[in-house]
Amino acid sequence: MNLSEIDLDFNAAGSWPLAVKAVVLAIVCSIVIAIGVYVDTMGQLDLLDITTQKEPTLKTEFETKQRKAVNLVDYQEQLAQIEASLEELIRQLPTEDELASLLIDISQTGLASGLKFTLFKPDAPVLKDFYSELPINIQVVGSYEQLGLFVSGVSSLPRIVTMHNITILPQDIKNKDSSLLMNAVVRTYNEAPGYIVPAKKRVAK
Repeated sequence: MNLSEIDLDFNAAGSWPLAVKAVVLAIVCSIVIAIGVYVDTMGQLDLLDITTQKEPTLKTEFETKQRKAVNLVDYQEQLAQIEASLEELIRQLPTEDELASLLIDISQTGLASGLKFTLFKPDAPVLKDFYSELPINIQVVGSYEQLGLFVSGVSSLPRIVTMHNITILPQDIKNKDSSLLMNAVVRTYNEAPGYIVPAKKRVAK
């Protein structure tokens, strides 16, 4: 078939030979398929490549979440135990009304141990997460045994009381006085205003 003898006018495409029509149709289909691949499939291939690169990270995240899911019951039990311990600790914190009597208890513990107070100065409360901290600067004079009795007595109080920044020095070296001078910060705690114990309501003391 001599292509020079064929009229390739697109307006007369209906009169083209069947072979020419088939070739032109194949070319048009190839162009359409190529455009479709470029527009649609190439984007999907790029997305597949990105997803393939993320696969190791996704597998690691899946394994981590799977381990957490397997241990979910244990985590829930641990959370319940922590909340119960937290509630028990909060019950040991003095209320605002009890702070005054607790300060008296600390002072009385020192006097009962035979100590002499030269300083007893509560500072402003320090607000923490679910509690507030009340520091008390103290300075007491007494023997080593009396100081030991005082520290032991403070730790035995029914409410949480801790001692910090303890320094012990001889009171009077020149006069060979055996008395000791102790400086310390006593801290007591109370529940922060508006705090609600998780899981269940606080039980009355």
